[in-house]
Amino acid sequence: MNIEQHDFSEVLPLKDFAEKSYLDYSMYVIKDRALPFVGDGLKPVQRRIVFAMSELGLNAQAKYKKSARTVGDVLGKYHPHGDTACYEAMVIMAQPFTYRYPLVDGQGNWGAPDDPKSFAAMRYTESRLSKFSDILLQEVNKGTVDWNLNFDGTLNEPKSLPARLPHILLNGITGIAVGMATDIPPHNLSEICDALVAIIEEPNISIDNLMNIIPGPDYPTKAEIISSQDEIKNIYIKGKGSIKMRALWRDEDNDILIHALPHQVSGAKIIQQIAEQIKNKKLPMITDIRDESDHENPTRIILVPKNKRVEKEQVMSHLFASTDLEKSFRVNLNMIGLNEKPQVKNLLQILNEWLEYRRITVLKRIQTRLNLIKKRLHILEGLLIAYLNIDRIIEIIRTEDEPKEILMSEFDLTDIQAHSILEIKLRNLAKLEEIKIKKELEELSKERDTLEKISNSSRRLNTLIKKEIIADKKLFGDERLSQIVQRSESKLMDQKQIIGRDPVTVILSQKGWIRSSKGHDLDLSKLIFKSGDKLLMSSQGKMNDIVTFLMSDGKSFSLDVHSLSSSRGSGEPLSSKLNFMPTTEVQQMFFPDPVFHYMISSSFGYGFIIEGNKLISKNKSGKLLINISSGVNLLEPKKIIDIESEYIINITNKGRLLLFPLKQLPVLSKGKGNKMINIPNNFLLNNEEFLLFADIISTSSSLIIFSGKRKLTLSNEDLQEFISERGRRGMLLPRGFQKVNKISIIKK
Repeated sequence: MNIEQHDFSEVLPLKDFAEKSYLDYSMYVIKDRALPFVGDGLKPVQRRIVFAMSELGLNAQAKYKKSARTVGDVLGKYHPHGDTACYEAMVIMAQPFTYRYPLVDGQGNWGAPDDPKSFAAMRYTESRLSKFSDILLQEVNKGTVDWNLNFDGTLNEPKSLPARLPHILLNGITGIAVGMATDIPPHNLSEICDALVAIIEEPNISIDNLMNIIPGPDYPTKAEIISSQDEIKNIYIKGKGSIKMRALWRDEDNDILIHALPHQVSGAKIIQQIAEQIKNKKLPMITDIRDESDHENPTRIILVPKNKRVEKEQVMSHLFASTDLEKSFRVNLNMIGLNEKPQVKNLLQILNEWLEYRRITVLKRIQTRLNLIKKRLHILEGLLIAYLNIDRIIEIIRTEDEPKEILMSEFDLTDIQAHSILEIKLRNLAKLEEIKIKKELEELSKERDTLEKISNSSRRLNTLIKKEIIADKKLFGDERLSQIVQRSESKLMDQKQIIGRDPVTVILSQKGWIRSSKGHDLDLSKLIFKSGDKLLMSSQGKMNDIVTFLMSDGKSFSLDVHSLSSSRGSGEPLSSKLNFMPTTEVQQMFFPDPVFHYMISSSFGYGFIIEGNKLISKNKSGKLLINISSGVNLLEPKKIIDIESEYIINITNKGRLLLFPLKQLPVLSKGKGNKMINIPNNFLLNNEEFLLFADIISTSSSLIIFSGKRKLTLSNEDLQEFISERGRRGMLLPRGFQKVNKISIIKK
């Protein structure tokens, strides 16, 4: 016997085949795996889990059932994919820190905010639907949904669930498809309900008015949303952007308590990030970090500052900028619309499209109910005819072989009505039953008329939808968790801020060894030096300051204080840190403030004003600041508060005192300066007379002059006779006070 061979193969160009196959695959992933539907806000796997649990009778009042039982039912009936992915999708819907309004009520270990994937295996956990799932399932058996065959064609599954509220905005969703993704943030149910009511009442509502109702997303955690209103508005207009969240903290017993983290941020990771910075000495002002989180306080992270002077706001600003305590979340409002096509939609489009979906759903529900009412009314009308003719009905039934046809012809009944009459039990022939039928007939007639009016009127339909939205808000509405606030931009601390402003004393020995010691209450007499060495000078400042040295050759050198050795040892040679000539000596050591001006003066009576930042040298070899001759000493630089109103005090070793206005000195960046007090050249060259003290005094201050064991107080009135012009000789102090060894200015 010859069997005819047929070739059913199809020859296609590889390009066309690959293109078609990839498009088919991508559309499958987009529509059937990764993107949610605008109507119920669910991906297929989520929809199948929720529907399967409802079919198993696992509502909010039911006993918990093993999660493995539910997952198995989902996989076997509706979702032929991996059990791990299916169970994880179920877990996410049960986590209150992931879903704003969980759809699944879990019992057992369902993960923790620190580690959402730390949930137990499905054979250990139990689950049922949450009360909130009624929003999706309450109307599923009321003729509201379209049905599809499952993967093997043996069961029906809903194409979408009849959501009573826009679930797509309430819980949000993330998903990655082919060539596109979705990131929809969660929102507050009460705000969404109010917005829907506002749109129903005012269809042309503006985005600005809508944002007065919905100011932004509302995440399950209580961290702040710090995105500006303009940024959020741009997201709601374009459907894309990012939301920035920041952790909440407060001062508790001088510790920093972090008590709320951004969405999906792990406390363990935060602790690791901060501990790493402490270890690397990037947070020296924090001495310890503790995790005191528990079931009652899911987030309780304690940072222990070094002391009470630590600027906590600055520390937290740094941590916001350098850790996940501040995090941005991508927003991409991409979803499958009513036209079954993926599209990025703005907020108004989503709400309006969902309202259209809700109108379609409610109309289907009304139509289904109307059909049931009409069928029942039809039967009731037949029963009422039977009761009105009960004797004749009984007679026909007793005497006729085919009573159904007789009843239909004699009383003009339909087949359904005649069948219902024949099904009546004898005990239901009582008068009371007739009254019940009349009452039911009346009630159903009224309901029918009402439903027909609603279905024929868009205004009445909107009113019904609004009423149901308000009822659901009353049942499920809550307060906003994520407050939207305006905060300053987070900022990384620079090196100075990281070092801190702890008080410090810099010590320089006569042989040029330098070190630092914490605090300003150091007893200099107890310092230990190398053999044959002793204290030359010391200066007080802050740990993050810069100490500056003025040398005998007129150069300025600077060092970061934090780079100096501590006082526990002898320090280190200054020459190892700075490149200066071996023959030069340090004449002044001080902490210049870059914000202020300073007066620089020399023993030859010359001086000038310089900006504080120009005293600092960034070069290891220093910079030339003052032009001085050999044998000239530099006096201590003096900080200036007000150039216009202050005066300069000049006192020579011969007891001559001169005051002149500070503004008579020039402001220079370097140089010799101008003559402040006139000292004869021969006196200067012979070191017979020189400028001993140069200081700044205000017009309201007094001057105390110490000469040996005696002191002379000159009030601001007494000082008036010593005021003259710059470069004058000055007046001699009273006899007995011309050998000055110390001065003190008393400020008022």
